[in-house]
Amino acid sequence: MKVIEHLERANNPSFSYEIVPPPRGRSVKDVIEVVETLDPFNPPWIDVTSHSAGAFYQEKDNGVIERRIFKKRPGSIGICGIIQNRFKIDTVTHILTEGFTKEETEDALIELNYLGIHNVLALRGDSLNYKKPVQKLRSTNQYASELVHQISNLKKGIFLEDLENTNSLDFCVGVAGYPEKHFEAPNMKVDMQYLKQKVDQGADYIVTQMFFDNQKYFNFVQNCRDFGINVPIIPGIKVLKNVKQLSRLPRTFHVDLPTEFVDQVNESPHHVKEIGMQWAKAQVQGLLEFGVPNVHFYIMNDVKSILGIVKSFF
Repeated sequence: MKVIEHLERANNPSFSYEIVPPPRGRSVKDVIEVVETLDPFNPPWIDVTSHSAGAFYQEKDNGVIERRIFKKRPGSIGICGIIQNRFKIDTVTHILTEGFTKEETEDALIELNYLGIHNVLALRGDSLNYKKPVQKLRSTNQYASELVHQISNLKKGIFLEDLENTNSLDFCVGVAGYPEKHFEAPNMKVDMQYLKQKVDQGADYIVTQMFFDNQKYFNFVQNCRDFGINVPIIPGIKVLKNVKQLSRLPRTFHVDLPTEFVDQVNESPHHVKEIGMQWAKAQVQGLLEFGVPNVHFYIMNDVKSILGIVKSFF
């Protein structure tokens, strides 16, 4: 089932989750255990992140620094296939522009369609320390809106090559939204214009970047509606787990942590996990009262902190 169908048919609010593939060289067992833990709570879907290749440097025994190019966390499509076939839980595969050509993207989408995976999240992706060379006669999507356009064409049976008698690919397309503005956008109005481009190109729903102040989500939803963006907007929630994240999360994700929340953690740093869970629980309660059909958790494969929150709503 597609994400948009889950939202339309839901009688009660639901909780979805985002996980990451294991590091290269590690077993998929840990990811499967996470899904096994979440399965009893009937998640409508699970997102699996995707990662492009980066440059990594290693000093050899002779003192020479070796530069290697590889994906640190491969396997997104395979993990989505495992989850859907073993657990019968729908999955959302993240598709990136960064580090992938249009031709590679088309191949991946064809493979997903063969596997019966019909949900994707179209993202630009993080800029890494390696720019993949684009071979002659290949092309790339620079922005997420261009990626959405490519997927929309495939939904119409339009491929990169001029093919005849093609079958269309069936996808539900999600995109990212930023309640506190994307850090590269000069202001919120411009960010809204970029978001509307993605929706106009065919995005079916929006899932937000994490936020810690529900009012910012409420304001974001209103801004979207005022801008003519009327697709569902799913709130994304992250549970604070340690004191280091007070600086790490703002630095990495460009989000603001409320003063009251930060003061609570600084006053009782040894209880940061409990404070983080209580704050997230209060956020979820407020979002459900606002009427959201789904709350999306960024769990990074750490399911323990989520269970205590989710259980209280069942």
